[in-house]
Amino acid sequence: MATSTNSGDDVRSRSQQSPLASQRAKQQGESEAAQAGRFARMFPLGAKEGFNQWWAGLSPAMTEHRVLSFIPHLQKPPTHTKTGSAPVSATNSSTDLADQSEHAALPVTTTAVTDPYGPRRWNSQMVELSGKNRALNEFSVERVGEEVEQNLVMLHGYGAGLGFFYKNFEGLSRASGWKLYALDMLGMGRSTRPPFKIQARDREEKIREAENWFVDALEEWRIKKKIDRFTLLGHSLGGYMAVAYALKYPGHLNKLILASPVGIPEDPYAVSAEMPEPEDSTLANEFTQDQAIAMNSSNPDLPATGDNNNFLNARSKAGGSSSGTSTPTNSSAPRRPLPKWLTYLWDANISPFSLVRWSGPLGPRLVSGWTSRRFSHLPSEEAQALHDYSYSLFRQRGSGEYALSYILAPGAFARSPLIRRIQGVGRQYIGPHSSPTVDADMPKESSSKCSKTSSKSSPAPSTAPSVEDPPVPRVRESGVPVVLMYGEHDWMDIAGGYAAEEKINQEKARILADATEEERRRDNGSAKVVVIHRAGHHVYLDGVEQFNQVTLDEMRDVIETERRMKREGESHVQ
Repeated sequence: MATSTNSGDDVRSRSQQSPLASQRAKQQGESEAAQAGRFARMFPLGAKEGFNQWWAGLSPAMTEHRVLSFIPHLQKPPTHTKTGSAPVSATNSSTDLADQSEHAALPVTTTAVTDPYGPRRWNSQMVELSGKNRALNEFSVERVGEEVEQNLVMLHGYGAGLGFFYKNFEGLSRASGWKLYALDMLGMGRSTRPPFKIQARDREEKIREAENWFVDALEEWRIKKKIDRFTLLGHSLGGYMAVAYALKYPGHLNKLILASPVGIPEDPYAVSAEMPEPEDSTLANEFTQDQAIAMNSSNPDLPATGDNNNFLNARSKAGGSSSGTSTPTNSSAPRRPLPKWLTYLWDANISPFSLVRWSGPLGPRLVSGWTSRRFSHLPSEEAQALHDYSYSLFRQRGSGEYALSYILAPGAFARSPLIRRIQGVGRQYIGPHSSPTVDADMPKESSSKCSKTSSKSSPAPSTAPSVEDPPVPRVRESGVPVVLMYGEHDWMDIAGGYAAEEKINQEKARILADATEEERRRDNGSAKVVVIHRAGHHVYLDGVEQFNQVTLDEMRDVIETERRMKREGESHVQ
C-alpha cells in the first residue's frame, strides 16, 4: 500500500510515541543533548573556562587596562588602581599596576616618533567628590603644545564603563584644540559605588531623585575640573542622563550628542503591569542580536546623515505623532505582554548584574551569552578583553544599577519620557534647578520677583525699604545644538529621535516668533538625526569610522561657532 503523504498523516507520525523503553530512553537522551546544545550556543563559554575566570577574579583595573591597550599608538595606557568597591584580584596583571604609589597613575605622553598624530598626553585618575564614598573614574587625553579651547565629555550606557569607548579615543583626540574626558558614572564602572537609596515617596519625585543622583555628580565633577562649557556625548542611559543634565544645569553645554539614547519615546503601556513589548524597539535584542550578522545585513541605500534621513521608513512612522508616542496602529498585531516574572524582577529592583553575582562560578558563562553576540564582529583578542572587562564590572557591588527601575519601566521605556522634556534643552533659564524639568515661559512683570526669590544669597536692602531694587531679568539660554545618532540595526526606536528633532525645532520656532533680529542671530538651537551604517545599539563600537567622523564634524562645528560668536561679540563691544 502506498505511503500516505497528507498533512494529517504527518502530524500523526510525528506525535506518535514509541512503546519501546529503549527508544524512549534514546529520545530522552537526544532531547537532553539538544537542550545542552542550545545552552552551549546561548552561553558559549565552557564550564571549565567560566570557573577559572570566576576563580581568578581579575580586577576591573586590570581588565580596563587590557581594553585600553588596544588604543592605537598607546601601548601602555595609564591606569590608576583605585576602584570603587571592586573585588580583590587573585592574579597579577602583565603591567605592574601595584607599584603605583597610592593607586595613582602617571600620565603617559606619546611622541611624534611612535604617534603620527601626537604628541598626546593620556591620563587616568579617580576624581573625589563631596560626601562619603563618592568619586568618578576618569580617563582623558589632550594634545601636547596646544591650547585647550573645548572639552568633550563622554558618558557610557547602563552597567558599562568608559573602556567601551576604546575605539573612539584615538580618532577623536586628533581634533585640534580639544581635550577628551570619559567618565564612569557614579555607582557604575570603576567609579565608587555608594548605596543607592531613594527617600522620596511620590512617584515623580522618585524619578527626579534617581536622575539627580547621577547628574549632580557630573556637575560636581565639572566644577572640580574648572570647566565652564563643554560638549556632552552620552550613549544609551548616558544619553538620557545627558538630557537630564542639560535641563537641570543649563548654560554649560555648547552641544549635546545623544548616541542611541534610551527613554525618548513615550509608550502608553510603560506604567502598566501588562506593558507589551514594542515592535520596533525591544530590550531583548540587546542580549540576543548577533552583531556580526547585523553588520553584514546593511542597507546600502541608506543615507548617512541629515534631517531627511529615512531609516526603514522610520520618519513616516514618527510623522503624525510628534509626541513620540509608541502606540500600535490598527493594522498592527497586538503586542505580546512581558512575562510576569520579568516584570516582577524589574519592579523588585533585581538587576541583571545581581543574577551574575548570585550565580558564582556560572557568572562568566552567563555574561558570555551577551558578550559573545555583542562583540562577535571584533577580533578575538579584543572580544575576549571586552568580555573580561564586562564581567569584572558586572560582578561588583550593586549601586547605580538600581536606579534603572525608577527611571525605566519594564521593556526599557522611560517612566518620565524625554519626549515630554527634550524641547527644553537649550531653552532653560540660566542657573541651577532643583530637578531636570522644563522651565515655563516667564511673565515679564514677574521676572524681577522670581529673580529675587531664586537667589537666597542676595542681601537685604540697607536703604529705605520703600525703594525697590531695579528689576533683574533672568537670562535664558539661546539654544543648544542636539545631535541624535542611531544604528542602522538599532533596537532603540529611531522614530522617537525624529519626534524629538521635530519637537526641538518647533520650540525654536515658537521662541523666535517674537524675537528681535539680534536674538535670532545669536540663537544656536538646532536638532538633527544621524544614522550610522551597519551598526546596532552600540553605534560608537559597531560603526566606529562613521561615528568618529560624524563626531569630529560636530566638534569642528563647535570650534567654528564659538570662534564666530567671540568675534561678533568683540565687534559689538568696539
